[in-house]
Amino acid sequence: MGGRAASGNGGPTTGDGAVRTPRLERGRSALGPALELVHTGRAPTRAVLTSELGVTRATAGAVAAELEALGLIRIDARPSAAAGAQGRPSHRLSLADDGPVALAAQVHSDGYRAALVALGGRIVASAPGREIIDPDPAKVLRSVVETGVRLLEETGRRCVGAGLAVPSAVAEPEGTALNPLHLAWPAGSPVREIFADRVREAGLDGPAFAANDVNLGALAEHRHGAGRGARDLLCVATGHRGVGGALVLDGRLHTGSSGLALEVGHLTVNAEGHPCHCGSRGCLDVETDPLALLTAAGRVPDPNGSLLTQARELICTEKDDPAVRAATEALIDRLGLGLAGLVNILNPDRIILGGLHRSLLDADPERLRAVVADRSLWGRSGGVPILACTLDHNSLVGAAELAWQPVLDDPLGALTAQG
Repeated sequence: MGGRAASGNGGPTTGDGAVRTPRLERGRSALGPALELVHTGRAPTRAVLTSELGVTRATAGAVAAELEALGLIRIDARPSAAAGAQGRPSHRLSLADDGPVALAAQVHSDGYRAALVALGGRIVASAPGREIIDPDPAKVLRSVVETGVRLLEETGRRCVGAGLAVPSAVAEPEGTALNPLHLAWPAGSPVREIFADRVREAGLDGPAFAANDVNLGALAEHRHGAGRGARDLLCVATGHRGVGGALVLDGRLHTGSSGLALEVGHLTVNAEGHPCHCGSRGCLDVETDPLALLTAAGRVPDPNGSLLTQARELICTEKDDPAVRAATEALIDRLGLGLAGLVNILNPDRIILGGLHRSLLDADPERLRAVVADRSLWGRSGGVPILACTLDHNSLVGAAELAWQPVLDDPLGALTAQG
């Protein structure tokens, strides 16, 4: 990082002998905010970066140059002006194509996936894992990390840290998975500690994190996908089994006092419905997930295939079949009822749906929106936008966001500490 003048006694002075603080030192506290602006696509040029940070052009230039020296961003050699723009042209900023990555992993009932994720939420490489999940989380997470290490070796990338997404509420600050029901892992498994141990055993530097998969999907969509620009974002999704929810308030996940907020899967939407793992009946968790659709349509699930894939294909390829159409409409109505209750309580300014719920929205968006509007007070007063999640593997991207966060908070400190 050559070229930085020292501050304090002995540093450069002004004409009257006072010590002059170098531009980079004045802007060092802006390194993190600047990187986050580029990371989330909100500062495509140095001029925008200057405006968003509220600093001088010189300071913004020094900050951008430092981030480039760290191998995190690239600055166009020649400034350019947008068509029709007035004033001085500005250098474009982009994320480094060959920069460091985070190791991200997601474990679900049908297997796992490991990936390398660069800044900007870009998946550089990924690999699926075996389809049968061992009841011992330590064995599974060792395989997950080994898969990630192979990806790192193949790409030659530097790793800043690791993040894990699991289909369970994860208690804070312990990092324990309280209800990994669909994995057959013991309740209260210390998944963060196990994952961190496997990461260290593999010789990887950087911190390791673990969190609920839907929470992480919502975080990724808020920063890089369908949730951009929302202030109060509600995400509801069903993956391979079960239903989860997440809420992003003013750019931050709302996880409650101990990480357990938004367990929306256990809202009752059918009083006479299927028994739920929680002891109740007719919860979203068992009334609107892939198994519920397959069962309602009279299909016998293939035990050797992904339930999510089977349910999606059923909606897409057999939508005109009366049994499939009736099952799809039933799930849409139950999902709409659950969303309406959440709208009444949370008053979000946007709802995004993931997994099979995204497919239900695509199948009949007007029906779903009508149910939510009819059953919610706020829906009748103007409606809430309901959109599909747009990121592939958003929980993986969100897991990477956990690993990237220390770098976003303090780029110089985090990368220097790792050597």
